[in-house]
Amino acid sequence: MSFYVTTPIYYVNAEPHLGHAYTTIAADILARHHRQRGEDVFFLTGTDEHGEPVALAAEREGVEPQELADRNAPKFERMVERIGASNDFFIRTSDPRHADGVAAVMQTVYDNGHVYEGVYEGWYCPRCADFKTERELGPGNTCPIHEIPLEREREENWFFRLSAFEADLKRLYAERADFVVPGFRRNEALSFIDQGLEDVSLSRPKLEWGMPLPWDQSQRMYVWFDALLNYYTALSFARDGEDLTDRFWPPSRQVLGKDILKFHAVIWPALLIAAGLEPPRGLAIHGFLLMGEKKMSKSLGNVLDPNQVIDRFGPDALRFYCAREVSFGQDGNVSAAGFEARYEAELANELGNLASRTLAMIDRYRDGVVPDAEPDPALAEGPDALEGVDGEVRALLDRAELSQALEAIWTRVRRLNRYVEENRPWDLAKDESEADRLDLVLYNLAEGIRVLALLLIPYMPETSGRLLEALAEGNRELDAFGARGGGQSIDRIPALFPKLD
Repeated sequence: MSFYVTTPIYYVNAEPHLGHAYTTIAADILARHHRQRGEDVFFLTGTDEHGEPVALAAEREGVEPQELADRNAPKFERMVERIGASNDFFIRTSDPRHADGVAAVMQTVYDNGHVYEGVYEGWYCPRCADFKTERELGPGNTCPIHEIPLEREREENWFFRLSAFEADLKRLYAERADFVVPGFRRNEALSFIDQGLEDVSLSRPKLEWGMPLPWDQSQRMYVWFDALLNYYTALSFARDGEDLTDRFWPPSRQVLGKDILKFHAVIWPALLIAAGLEPPRGLAIHGFLLMGEKKMSKSLGNVLDPNQVIDRFGPDALRFYCAREVSFGQDGNVSAAGFEARYEAELANELGNLASRTLAMIDRYRDGVVPDAEPDPALAEGPDALEGVDGEVRALLDRAELSQALEAIWTRVRRLNRYVEENRPWDLAKDESEADRLDLVLYNLAEGIRVLALLLIPYMPETSGRLLEALAEGNRELDAFGARGGGQSIDRIPALFPKLD
C-alpha cells in the first residue's frame, strides 16, 4: 500500500517561522507513522517561488525575485532538516521541470474547454495573492488575515470555469465523508460550495514574476494554479530516471492551514477533474498558531523562531510541543512560557523520569536484564490500558487526529508512572518473597516503555530511538503490548530531557 503526504509549499518572501515548522511536523508525523506500518511512503514539501508576494518582497529589498528565492529557499530546506522531517523530496517551483509539468496540465485544461477570456473586477490582497469575494472581506474592505486595505483591481484575463464543477465537488464530498478533516472544516468547504461557485481568475496580465500561460504568452499564470500543481509535477522528477506518478498519485493526505482551505478543498479538486486527474483522497486542515490572539505571521511580525527552540532544547521537544499544545485542527496560543511548562512537566518529569528510574531499577535489582514475565492484568483494563494502545493510535492517525493520538500515548505514560507508585519496586526489592512480583513489575514497565517508544517515533524520533536502543529493541515497526518477552540486557542512559536551568 502507498501513502503520499504533502505540505503546502511555502512562500520565499521571508524566512521560515514556527507556523511553517508546525505544518511540516504534522505531515512528518503521518509519514513516519505510515512507514512504521510497512507502507510505501512518499513525503513532499517545498517552496512557492512565483507570484506577487515574492515579487513585492524582492522589490522592497532591491533584488530580483529569483535572487530572493535562491536566498530564502535553502533556509526552508534547513528548517525541514533541523526539525527532523523525513521528506523524500523538496520541490522549488522555479525548477524548469515543474514549469514543464504545469504547462502540460494547464494545456489539457484549456483543450478540455474549461477556460475562457473575460474581465475580472474585485478586491485583491497582494499578500494572500487572492481575490476576495464579498463574503470574505474584513471590516472596511480589508484582508481578514493580513489586516491591510484591499486593492480594487480590474483587468482582462483568463478564467477557470470553477462554476461548472459544483456538482462534481458535491458528489466528491458526498462519497467521501472524510475528504476534509476535521469535520467542521469540511462543513466550511461545503458551505462555500453550497453558496454557489464563481469562475476564478486564472491569469494576471500585469504580473511579471510568474509562469506564462502555454496558450497565451502575454499573460502570467495566477500563482495558485502554478503552486497547487507542485503536488502532481514533483512525482515526475523527484527521483532521477523514474516517474513516481502511477505509484503514488493521488495524494493520500494533504496537510495545510485553514487560510488556504478554499484553494485546496474547492479549486484544487475541480482543477484536477478538469485535467482528467483523480483528486486527493483527503485533506487535513489545521488552525492558526496564535501569539497575542493573532495568527503567527511574517507580515505581522509576531513569530516564534523554531531555530532558537531547537538550539536550546533539540528538535524532539519542539515536535512534541507543536503536536501537544494546540489540538490539531483548532486555533491555539503558543508561547515560550507554554513551551517551557510542557517541557518541564511532561517531557522531563513524566516521560524522562519514567524512563530513567525504570532503567535504573532494572540495572540495580536485576543486573541490567529485563525479567521474563507476563503482562500484568492491571494494565489491561480501563481507558488507559496498555493493551490495545497501538490500535487506538493507529485509528486516530488514520483520521489525522494527531493531538488526540499523542494524548492517547501520554495517558499511558501517566499510567505507567502511577504503576510505579502503586507497586513501589524499591520496597519489593527489600523482600525476597516478592521476587516474582518485582519481576512482573519491572517487565511491565520495560515492555510498556518499549511500546510507547515505538508509538512516539513519529513525534519524537530521536528520543524514541535512544529509548529503544537502551531497551535493546531493534524493531521500529508498531507492536502490541506484551509481544516481547524478557531476557534482554538494557543500558542506562543520561536524562532524556535535562531539567531547565
